[in-house]
Amino acid sequence: MARKEQAYDDIPGTFVFDAERSRQGYSINMFCMSLMKDENRKAFKANEVEYLKRFKLTPDQEQAILKRDYNRMLELGGNIYFTAKLGATDGHSFQHLAAVMTGSSQPDYAAMMLAGGRSVEGNRSTSGKDKPGKPKSKSSKTKPSKAKASSAKRK
Repeated sequence: MARKEQAYDDIPGTFVFDAERSRQGYSINMFCMSLMKDENRKAFKANEVEYLKRFKLTPDQEQAILKRDYNRMLELGGNIYFTAKLGATDGHSFQHLAAVMTGSSQPDYAAMMLAGGRSVEGNRSTSGKDKPGKPKSKSSKTKPSKAKASSAKRK
């Protein structure tokens, strides 16, 4: 079944892990979680194709795993924290995976993150629904409750 298009699907390079993606990616995520056990990592590394038969993966999901196409895994419902277990099984750091997923070298990715991360310009929803709202007025701040105020006086 095809995934229902969502308003936030237009954020460039982003696959929001919502309830529908969670259901879609259940098998990818269960496969990745299985890699937490040493015996499963060994079985997977010994014969990847055979090991993947234990899970009800779609052909696209299986190919994304075998090709280590992390962006495609996310698109097909993988959760970044689960798919990182596959990267760790291959001996890669999370920083390495993030660099690969952004098309950067690991040193370039690290430098970008140390400089404050990727600019939001060009990386927002193209629908314009994510434009910053008007700032709240100072008078709209909530006042402390009487209980908090009286306990502060006792100190």
